[in-house]
Amino acid sequence: MSADNDQQAREQLIDLAAQFYDQFELGEIPHMSVPTRTKNNIEYDEEKAVWVYGDRESTRSANSVRGARKLLKAVYTIEFLADQLEADRSSTLRELYYLSESWDNEEAQFSDQDESNGLIEDLEIVSGVTREDFHMRPEESGATLMGPLHLREQTRRGEREIHCQKDVGEGGYQIPNNPDTIDFLDCDADFILAVETGGMRDRLVENGFDDEYNALIVHLKGQPARATRRITKRLHDELDLPVTVFTDGDPWSYRIYGSVAYGSIKSAHLSEYLATPEAQFIGIQPADIVEYDLPTDPLSDSDINALESELEDPRFQTDYWEEQIELQLDLGKKSEQQALASHGLDFVTETYLPERLTEMGVF
Repeated sequence: MSADNDQQAREQLIDLAAQFYDQFELGEIPHMSVPTRTKNNIEYDEEKAVWVYGDRESTRSANSVRGARKLLKAVYTIEFLADQLEADRSSTLRELYYLSESWDNEEAQFSDQDESNGLIEDLEIVSGVTREDFHMRPEESGATLMGPLHLREQTRRGEREIHCQKDVGEGGYQIPNNPDTIDFLDCDADFILAVETGGMRDRLVENGFDDEYNALIVHLKGQPARATRRITKRLHDELDLPVTVFTDGDPWSYRIYGSVAYGSIKSAHLSEYLATPEAQFIGIQPADIVEYDLPTDPLSDSDINALESELEDPRFQTDYWEEQIELQLDLGKKSEQQALASHGLDFVTETYLPERLTEMGVF
């Protein structure tokens, strides 16, 4: 982030704190309103094809002891973030929780990390500044990218240019906490392949899938971090690259696809910033279990409940998803990406992915 943007973020935080002062001046009880972050206040915006917050709001008000504590913690956190930006420092969400124990007012200290994480989300919403622009970061996600992409990254040691095949090892290019510090210089990729598991990601790289098919392989590392979703969206929007998502064949993995394509309930205030509605699902599909005679495990009760819940989820209310989920419930089975190895280590790159990507119109 540039110095100008740092200053803008700092000013927005200070303006937020000044609102409390102005409320005092007007004889009002200090308060802060934020959208209610519950499932009941999440709406699917069909025009934008992403999750967004509804109209319900929660008010943090000093008219109760509990509310006053929340505002006190907000003020202390705003001061910390403003000082951090002025000093051009950064910290993790975990460090913020522990740092609060050194604050001079015990009432401002957080009781657990969920509380401090929630407050950062509140401040994102009311200030319009992302936590990345606060210089806050999660614990290292370790997500990576491998493929024919040349980029420039801003670091504390200055700018550096990196080719995400030629200048990296087998582990690939590690996606930074704030992908907006990256400039894309040149790209020979034809599409993005976002992969759930590390084992499958390594198989694709070892088999040279990125070279042979001009693919950008993004390791989602399970439920993808915000940085992973953000760089995927930028690659799609700015370089016009199709996005495909390759996961295990179970309801929890379908939700990984959903978070890439439509956003998540927890970060609905950032859906337009993080989600890529045009992303397509490759598999593992329930139909693949039958077509490729894949090894399977039985669905658990929680799997069945999750699948039935997805039938009511607006993100999955399409003919394709309803057909696949109903099939999976009928089969009573689930399968993993790496079950494709039952047909040999090269089957996924020589047969499965080329066939699926051709069916989807990516090739």
